[in-house]
Amino acid sequence: MTVRSRADVASARRIVVKVGSSSISGENAGQIAPLVDALAAAHARGTEVVLVSSGAIATGMPYLRLDSRPNDLATQQAAASVGQNLLVVRYQDALDRFDIIAGQVLLTASDLENETPRLNAQRAMDRLLALRILPIVNENDTVATHEIRFGDNDRLAALVAELIGAELLVLLSDVDALYTKPPHLEGAERIAHVPHGDELAGVEIGSVGRAGVGTGGAETKVSAARIAADAGAAVLITATPLVADALAGAEIGTWFDPAPAAG
Repeated sequence: MTVRSRADVASARRIVVKVGSSSISGENAGQIAPLVDALAAAHARGTEVVLVSSGAIATGMPYLRLDSRPNDLATQQAAASVGQNLLVVRYQDALDRFDIIAGQVLLTASDLENETPRLNAQRAMDRLLALRILPIVNENDTVATHEIRFGDNDRLAALVAELIGAELLVLLSDVDALYTKPPHLEGAERIAHVPHGDELAGVEIGSVGRAGVGTGGAETKVSAARIAADAGAAVLITATPLVADALAGAEIGTWFDPAPAAG
């Protein structure tokens, strides 16, 4: 089926959920369990679920005795190396309650832009999903160069959604929706629905996240939403604590219509 509205979410065949660093690291590490609860509920009803999770660098920072995100590439890579291992262990610990096995998939955006690695990634992801494994995708920060400084996992999630033909992409962060201006400003109003091709004229979209450990903000999410929508996936942007409601089709967040079906 094609997901055209929130009413279709619960019956989606294949979905991608992306969560940001600030939502699952530091004082918010406790949000991993309820996030996994929501993913497991979708998995139990037969939906094929892929999680794109940021957080390797942020998770590794305390173990490198770092109080803030490092600026130099080598230390970022070191933090990612330590943090990626710990992050996947935390997810698997939470998934054990549901007898779901996670599969780690590390990619860079360039892997999905070149034919041979793209086909390899697509084949691997399709097989994991057919085996009822829950792939956990992250950017390969330990070897990334340009991407680790300027990239973001919102875009990676959109490319993954396109790669596997997902019907829905859910982008989670610490803000519950897109607003007509930064939500802390007076007069900001939630944008509930964005028709396909809507340029959001007059909307003030911020370029940075509210927390200091990630790289994405509303601007990256809108850009990612357009990539996924153009590829035929509906997109929902909302806050991480609302993920269970989001995957149940509740009237929350900001919904982007997918491109009309061809033909």
